[in-house]
Amino acid sequence: MDEVLAYLKANPTYFLATVDEKGDPQVRPFGTIAKFEGKLYIQTGRVKAVSYQMLAHPRVAICATGADGSWLRVEADAVLDDRLEAREAVLAEYPELQSMYAADDGNCEVFALENVTATFCSFTKDPYTIRW
Repeated sequence: MDEVLAYLKANPTYFLATVDEKGDPQVRPFGTIAKFEGKLYIQTGRVKAVSYQMLAHPRVAICATGADGSWLRVEADAVLDDRLEAREAVLAEYPELQSMYAADDGNCEVFALENVTATFCSFTKDPYTIRW
């Protein structure tokens, strides 16, 4: 898990894929990742379509690329954690978001990534997968 966290922190814009209400894939750039109580978390706004999509269809995919030509593919269940301390922990790592979100604003949401399969890939090395 720490290797995935380090990769996403080093390559801070990744792409999150969800499924909308019609079953169509939706992909957008994302940038939050934090470790809290032994789990990786992402953050969004409750009013955004991505929030509705993860609540309705929690299986998500993440893809990130590194400057070295590597890439990371992650499949996980995005599980809403509605605790104030979880929202505070994630926002603490992203002070730039604190002008848009507050942990207790009724809009900030955080999702824990569970049942994770993460595969590190490169054109120059064999891929390897970790799960938790």
